[in-house]
Amino acid sequence: MTLGRIEHANLTVTNPERSAELFKKLLGWEERWRGDSQLGGNTIHVGAPGNGADYMALYTNEDVQADKEKRFSKGEPLNHVGLVVDDLDAAEAVVEEAGLAPFSHGDYYPGKRFYFFDWDGIEFEIVSYEGDA
Repeated sequence: MTLGRIEHANLTVTNPERSAELFKKLLGWEERWRGDSQLGGNTIHVGAPGNGADYMALYTNEDVQADKEKRFSKGEPLNHVGLVVDDLDAAEAVVEEAGLAPFSHGDYYPGKRFYFFDWDGIEFEIVSYEGDA
């Protein structure tokens, strides 16, 4: 049997700069790369510092840019992206500062969490496990 992990998620967003800034503030991530996509459009990669893995690729193209008000349908096919933080209250403050609305706060095994939708309707779960980040 092989072992694996999720290396990255590639999300289509209307404004990669804005999304990258959110992840930098929310998770302490840094920009790793930016440039043209092989299929047109462009991408910004943000991820954990000093870690060659664990990043988010934020993609856009002219079609996405043409419809700045577009929101993608939740659950078609992605339900949410889960992100772990060491300070849930600080993370919530970053989300609110970005003008986004946390909801569905929960405190149940194995950790505490809340959810939010970004500007494009992508849902994120922010979770904190005691002693883990």
